[in-house]
Amino acid sequence: MLIEFSPHSLLKIEILRSHGIDVSKEIVENVVRSPDRIDVGYNDRLIAQKGFDDTHVLRVVYEVLPEKKYVITVYPARRSRYEKN
Repeated sequence: MLIEFSPHSLLKIEILRSHGIDVSKEIVENVVRSPDRIDVGYNDRLIAQKGFDDTHVLRVVYEVLPEKKYVITVYPARRSRYEKN
């Protein structure tokens, strides 16, 4: 299924990269296609999550539309907040 990026998500990727966090569209697409976990968020949007490094996960908020998955935003988060034993 096609994955489309919102202008906001593209801006977030650029901001993260400017802060030294190596995120790309390809990495985000990988998180959406094969997440470690999926949560349901605000307005029933899906939040795909995948391990990013030893202490962080990358979370991708997206909507499933009839013809595509539409990425709303992307953000790194601490594993300790979202991964419980």
